[in-house]
Amino acid sequence: MNDRLKCTAVFLSSALVASSTAQTAEVPVTAPHAMVTSVQHYATDAGVEVLREGGNAVDAAVAVGFALAVVYPVAGNIGGGGFMLIRPASGKLGGGKPHFLDYREAAPAAASADMYLDAKGNVIPKMSTVGQKASGVPGSVAGLTYAEQHFGKLGLKKVMAPAIKMARDGFVVDSALAGNMRSDRLGMFTASKRIFQRDGDFYKEGDTFQQPELARTLERIAEKPDDFYRGAMAQEIAAFEKANGGLITGADLAAYQCKERAPLVGRYRGLEVVSAPPPSSGGVVLMEILNILGGYDLTKFGGDRSPGQVHYISEAFRRAFMDRADFLGDPDFNPAMPIAQMMNPKYAAAWRTTIDPVKPSPSATLVRPAGFMPEAPSLKLDHESKETTHYSVVDAAGNAVSVTTTLNFYFGSGVTVDGLGFVLNDEMDDFASKVGVPNGFGLIQGPANAIAAGKRPLSAMAPTVVSEMPHHFLWVKKPGKLRLVLGSPGGPTIITTVANDIVSMVDNGLNVQAAADAPRFHHQWMPDTLQFEKEFPVDTISRLKADGYTVKRLGEFDEKTPGKWGDSAMIAADPKTGLLSGSNDKRYLFGKAAGY
Repeated sequence: MNDRLKCTAVFLSSALVASSTAQTAEVPVTAPHAMVTSVQHYATDAGVEVLREGGNAVDAAVAVGFALAVVYPVAGNIGGGGFMLIRPASGKLGGGKPHFLDYREAAPAAASADMYLDAKGNVIPKMSTVGQKASGVPGSVAGLTYAEQHFGKLGLKKVMAPAIKMARDGFVVDSALAGNMRSDRLGMFTASKRIFQRDGDFYKEGDTFQQPELARTLERIAEKPDDFYRGAMAQEIAAFEKANGGLITGADLAAYQCKERAPLVGRYRGLEVVSAPPPSSGGVVLMEILNILGGYDLTKFGGDRSPGQVHYISEAFRRAFMDRADFLGDPDFNPAMPIAQMMNPKYAAAWRTTIDPVKPSPSATLVRPAGFMPEAPSLKLDHESKETTHYSVVDAAGNAVSVTTTLNFYFGSGVTVDGLGFVLNDEMDDFASKVGVPNGFGLIQGPANAIAAGKRPLSAMAPTVVSEMPHHFLWVKKPGKLRLVLGSPGGPTIITTVANDIVSMVDNGLNVQAAADAPRFHHQWMPDTLQFEKEFPVDTISRLKADGYTVKRLGEFDEKTPGKWGDSAMIAADPKTGLLSGSNDKRYLFGKAAGY
């Protein structure tokens, strides 16, 4: 619990760009006191209910987390993991300093570096994404209960009550969930098929979905949270795993801990940016991107999503993701990761000298600036022919919580623990099953992220809070005024979505709803492709293709494919009035931003 990652603050000298210069048709939800935004309206309501009952932002965040495990089982979970960033408004919460809780899943003791390879050393398809051997030791219960016990006010029984009620009494299924519960992977496993598919009598929009097994599990957690890891429930989980060929044992569960780590802190346009440290790559890659972009006046290259801005932002993406692939992993297994070097403003300045004003830099020929980073490990790139959710909370005192949680792909491994009613993750795919071979998101993984017993896989999750700079009153350091609470799901696109949202609001003046709704683009070094959502303007894509980019428009050839990614569940605070504005990303019809 006391493990902490040392971090280095980044300081960039740049002028603050006013965020009120541009107005859009998209109107955000506003509230004067407190706000919650999430992908599912029932979960948002649970958080607001807890805030109205006197809970703080952590109480509400824990309530939302457990509620999502009930009403958004595609990604909300107690069988997965995640990260929570807590940014207090004052010393009354957590001593006044930001806290980062790491409850990422961990590899079981029986895991090994070559466990997903066949006799010829090739990756066995789907073994790391579907079924019993795809799951890491879940961390969500440890993380949410640790947060409540250390930073909450109301206690677990109170904040878990909405989730328990919805699991026991049921809730109305929407069209999105009804469609998702037809998942083929759920149909492969007996308990999953029984609970989520009624053994083939599929749920329809408007049906009531009751989960009595999950309700009882949640009641047991509320009564005795440690039971999940070291009590009767842990024994039940371990027995289920053993009977079905899984790797998670009672000893694995007993050894699991939520870890507090020091969040990464940097600057962008005169604002303080606080984000996720390893084992998430989200914060350090985000900081490197913002450091590179901080040396440009992006507004000189055109407006939001203009070809000029997309070019410079994409080149920053490319360079930061190259460093991600080579150097990042679990800090407990890789203590010498060059985090400070990646966040060094001088390193960012050196990268800027390699960016052509018009033409893209081919990823295969990209060379790091000399004198900053250690020698990169040698990767043999073997070219072979997502599901997470984010929510944000701000309470009436100005405390902010940013949470990203995941099962990895939709419904994780597809396996539901019989008798306990929750789905297990398939987070082992976030390790490098084979160094140099793309994972399920196409990411190249280095040796720092190889599988090892007890290790936590590298993540792209990037729960982030942006504030005005702290100031000192006499000898007391006081946090600056809150500006943004943000994050996103989406595998590697999480990082680029968060970066684009910050640029859209801070540089280009979009309001929080307009930024959430703006079409997205992404580059991750390898594959060397600039990806676009289907709704991205075709003329901009054509211009960038003519400039030399290899482009991919998601879902371009299939009109039934939504061609979208991410979910910007964001809250913005007006630094003058304190008015809160929340986004309900248009990509998800049943999300909700609400407050009072």
